[in-house]
Amino acid sequence: MRASASTGRALRELGRPVFTTREVAAVRGASVAATSQTLRRLEADGRLVRAARGVWCDPEDPSFTPFALVHALVGSHPAYVSFVSALHLHGIVEQIPQVVYAATTGHTARRRTPVGTYSFHRISPRFFDGYDWYRGGNDFLIATPEKALIDSLYLASRKGNRFGSFPELDLTALSLANAEDWIQRIPYKPIRKHVARRFEEINTLDSKYTRRRHDGPL
Repeated sequence: MRASASTGRALRELGRPVFTTREVAAVRGASVAATSQTLRRLEADGRLVRAARGVWCDPEDPSFTPFALVHALVGSHPAYVSFVSALHLHGIVEQIPQVVYAATTGHTARRRTPVGTYSFHRISPRFFDGYDWYRGGNDFLIATPEKALIDSLYLASRKGNRFGSFPELDLTALSLANAEDWIQRIPYKPIRKHVARRFEEINTLDSKYTRRRHDGPL
């Protein structure tokens, strides 16, 4: 009981619903092995969920979001929510993705957890930018609307239409100038040209959709 009590105090001190075994052990002043055993007991009691080796979360915490697991699942590499996941959160795509998509400088990988499935995609470290904390909080990092769209087209240049075809887009909240600036920052000329062409196509289609929405059928 003492171990569980000290772990509970450590979790309250950490003050967030996603954490690692090592973080809890450091706050408790206990070994990683002993802390892991206590966390497993809390998991057996239904109080915690082990999302991955050494990574835990409390889905019942009011502040918990599956997106907060992104940084914890990629190890030492940075990552941020992007692609269609970010486009949905920014209101550009209505359809809710069944997978959490994120950009990383690490390896491309797919991680299945009790909380959900995560799809990490490597982008060049030279292009790894254009993100911030979601809504000014500190739960998870997310691409700006413009960067999320350009990240998608960037990836589509190598992986085909899987990331370049979207359900209906609403670009009214997106800055075309910022999007074009991100295109120019793509470090590889063939990819830059591909993305610029695809972005122009999308912008043309969205302009037609916006006019139809406000003025009736074309």
